[in-house]
Amino acid sequence: MLYSPIIFGIFRDTKTEAIMNNNTANVQKRLYIIAVIVLLIGLGSAASVYLTAGNAADNQEIHFENSKRYVHNLEVYGGKMNVLADQLCRWFDGLWHGRSLALTISCITLFVSLVIFLVALNSPPDPNPAPQDEDRPRD
Repeated sequence: MLYSPIIFGIFRDTKTEAIMNNNTANVQKRLYIIAVIVLLIGLGSAASVYLTAGNAADNQEIHFENSKRYVHNLEVYGGKMNVLADQLCRWFDGLWHGRSLALTISCITLFVSLVIFLVALNSPPDPNPAPQDEDRPRD
């Protein structure tokens, strides 16, 4: 693994330090831009999934898992918790198909974008602000 000598303080280059200071000065602005980009890409992909995918409930066929006998057997062998666990697993599996996938993508996108925005909001805006007019006398 290669390490930069500037990290260890072996070499001091003022040009490199100026670039690093400039990069850290723009962290907050970059995080805001990243949050917006994540939001736009995520919502755009969610919209495309929503428009191209059909609803899973429209083409629902008769499955063995939907029968009363299956539910009864689940309850006999595992009790009510087995029935609830099966329903939870089928609900979670349904999140990744059809139009519900678009809703899942949009919720995850909103959450990630909000986290990035809050990190940007709590980061320091500029560690080394640009000097103001030093030629002007102070009162």
